[in-house]
Amino acid sequence: MVGGEVKILRGYELRLIRCTVSLPLSDPPLDESQPGTHPHDSLIKSLLSSIEAGNYLEALASEATNLILGEYEFDPVDSAERVYSELLNKVESFVLNDSSDEIDKARRSFLVMCLAIAAAFWFTCCNLTGSTQGSTKCSLPFRVPESKELVEWENWAKIHLMSAGSDLLGKFSNLQHLVFARLLLLKLKDLLFETSASETFQLRSISWWLVRVLLIHQRVLHEPSSSLFEMLQVYMAEALDHFGALEKVESYWGAKLLQDEASSITSIIHLEACVLQYIYRRIDPFRLQLESAKAAAGLEFSVTGALGFRTIHQVVPKAQMVLVANTSSSNGAVRLASEKADVGPYGAWEGETPQVFMTPKLVNNESEAGTDSVPLKPVEQALILAQCLLIERGSRHDAMQSWDMAPYIEAIDSQKSTYFVLRCFCDLLRVRWESSRYRTRERARDMMDKLVGAISKSDPGVSNRIPLCYAVYLPTIPALRKEYGELLVSCGYVGEAITIFESLELWDNLIYCYCSMGKKSAAVDLINARLLERPNDPRLWCSLGDVTISDSCYEKALEVSNDKSVRAKRALARSAYNRGDFEKSKILWEAAMALNSLYSDGWFALGAAALKARDLQKALDAFTLAVHLDPDNWLAWNNIASLHMIKKKSKESFIAFKEVLKLNRDSWQIWENFSHVAMDVGNTDQAFEAIQQIMRLTQNKSISVVLLDRLMTDLENRNISYESSSNELIKTKPTTTERLYIELFGKIIQQIVKTESTFENWGLYARWSRINGDLTICSEALLKQVRSYLGVEMWKDKERFKKFARASLELCRVYIEISASVESKRELFSAEMHLKNTIKQARKSFGETEELKELESCLEEVRNVTQKFEGTTNIKT
Repeated sequence: MVGGEVKILRGYELRLIRCTVSLPLSDPPLDESQPGTHPHDSLIKSLLSSIEAGNYLEALASEATNLILGEYEFDPVDSAERVYSELLNKVESFVLNDSSDEIDKARRSFLVMCLAIAAAFWFTCCNLTGSTQGSTKCSLPFRVPESKELVEWENWAKIHLMSAGSDLLGKFSNLQHLVFARLLLLKLKDLLFETSASETFQLRSISWWLVRVLLIHQRVLHEPSSSLFEMLQVYMAEALDHFGALEKVESYWGAKLLQDEASSITSIIHLEACVLQYIYRRIDPFRLQLESAKAAAGLEFSVTGALGFRTIHQVVPKAQMVLVANTSSSNGAVRLASEKADVGPYGAWEGETPQVFMTPKLVNNESEAGTDSVPLKPVEQALILAQCLLIERGSRHDAMQSWDMAPYIEAIDSQKSTYFVLRCFCDLLRVRWESSRYRTRERARDMMDKLVGAISKSDPGVSNRIPLCYAVYLPTIPALRKEYGELLVSCGYVGEAITIFESLELWDNLIYCYCSMGKKSAAVDLINARLLERPNDPRLWCSLGDVTISDSCYEKALEVSNDKSVRAKRALARSAYNRGDFEKSKILWEAAMALNSLYSDGWFALGAAALKARDLQKALDAFTLAVHLDPDNWLAWNNIASLHMIKKKSKESFIAFKEVLKLNRDSWQIWENFSHVAMDVGNTDQAFEAIQQIMRLTQNKSISVVLLDRLMTDLENRNISYESSSNELIKTKPTTTERLYIELFGKIIQQIVKTESTFENWGLYARWSRINGDLTICSEALLKQVRSYLGVEMWKDKERFKKFARASLELCRVYIEISASVESKRELFSAEMHLKNTIKQARKSFGETEELKELESCLEEVRNVTQKFEGTTNIKT
């Protein structure tokens, strides 16, 4: 008995899923192997028939709705929150308290799920797929008294949806239906978790429907929401666990599946996972899900070359990129392109034959990639279009990106798709591509105009627009119209764009247009007029604050949104930072990020405020989260590296600087900091590379003497070791690597002293010459160093004199070594003369100092060595 009931219930689930997989069947199969005998089966079948036919309002006004929700009596002062809370209580009572057994409980749960899905479908057709005709017939998914004032309810719905941490993208209709579907499905999910009916009957598809509703919620928002992302991860993992493999789909529905339906369902759930990953900018998971979808559909494709023509005036064929596909229904690879028609079958364009072809006209004998193009299944077309999204997210945004997408767009253009969302999305990708080219921009504008118009038309019907609508990332209608307005602005049609932005309540775009026309006051007047109508709209207050630069407007936005307007918090945080109140800015940014943590610029701003407020750990944490969301933010990476430097964590700083230099290799300051950290971790190779880059970027200037000194000291230490018996320093023979380092340092310091002749640089040059074994060059460099110290100011500056004295001592010791090696007194005479003159002047200026004593001691040593030479023969003078 239970087994038969399970099959019936799963047949109902399959009928709902099938609405989003394929077009309505002209001869639908039976929904169960045996007729249902439960009292609720007739209600379920009636609901399913209405949903399959696209009569969603009929489903919401059905007998089943009255059975679940009852006749609710409204009080004039009832708030939306109170009413929805009461309705959820009724749902709980209907499912748990009123059911007689597990079979009855499962049927009741499915009735509630149908009601939620009908509301979700109605919102989808009103705001995503169209037709928009008649989309304002029903403002609520349940009956209310006609006299009930629902303006505040709609505002409550907006605030409820924006509590996810982002403003709405524009003006949407029937927001109550989205809220209703979301609340019902979440409530039902909780109820099924608490009851044993979920174990027996396993309404597994509820996780999938929750993903769809939550993704629609995300798509009506302006920014990705962290709270929605956390929920989506959980429910998508559940859905993929249930339906992410062919064998699991076949096991769940068995013989009820139509031919190839299992592969289509499996591919579609992976495509919807791709949409999720695309929205949240997760490239690697996107790629993995797309590969899984292709494997389930048995589709492989690649890009190859073929000779063809792009324009009507082209004489010689040139190489074109063409998509080659290997499908489950084809015998080998086939080339997906129009080879015989000058213009591909592009639905949105009905004008004259253009000078620039829609698809390339390929040379007829160019057939090495396959034969003529073959029809692709709708799911296969959706997979090819998904590849365009992967290219968009995963490659550099430049002129070549659109051309990388071109073969995929043209492949779908060559198909005669009967699926509305596939045609619309392909058209939109074509518009984006052609609007980036000067020769086709006007054509793109005309195409976009036709595309926006096609959404509002009544043909095709609603039920024919729903299939694949969640698997293809077609923008919502407000987002599409917004994109059209921005295209108009780029083409110079600002007046038409203003009309669109105003109808969508896109105040920021409207302000931009008015300001570009020098009519800032007109924007202020318009927003003030709308505030008289809707004084509790936080978006209006924030837009007014943006144009008037007034904190009071943002504070009012927080007030009317019950402290949930993340945009107002961000604006107040920026204002506090700009006036130097960094502690308050930090607190406000923390509050804003608590509402929505998927805003990388917000984490960066929080880090900057914390840094100014001397909260280094908070700054480090914030910058780390910023690069987690946006790995290409080199400024955040640089701040992370610098903070680790401050904390003396050289290893972490070195790793962070490596990331910085992947993104920005043109800042000598970054290379300098990196070189110091490289020395700290003992990576001499990287330190030398950094110095070379600094020299390249500064034309041998701005080289850190401290860094060069550290490198030189390191080289000197590598060539000195301790004699174990006497504990004396001795020189060791440099290794091959050390010899390379010495040569490299020599090239660097020789270039530097040619550009900047300073005493520090000459000192380094002398030290290098000494370690390189050239005492003569060393003495010359030391002599130039000593002379660079000389001047009247030296005998008044004690610190400068100390440096001069140390250089003089080093010069004289080198003179002694040279004299001993070449058996000449000439260097000794030079040393004695220099020391005598220096000591004489030093006694006048600095008296009995330690440096003077060292100079006198060195003079005595020079004289002793000279006397030894005088006792020998054959000494050069």
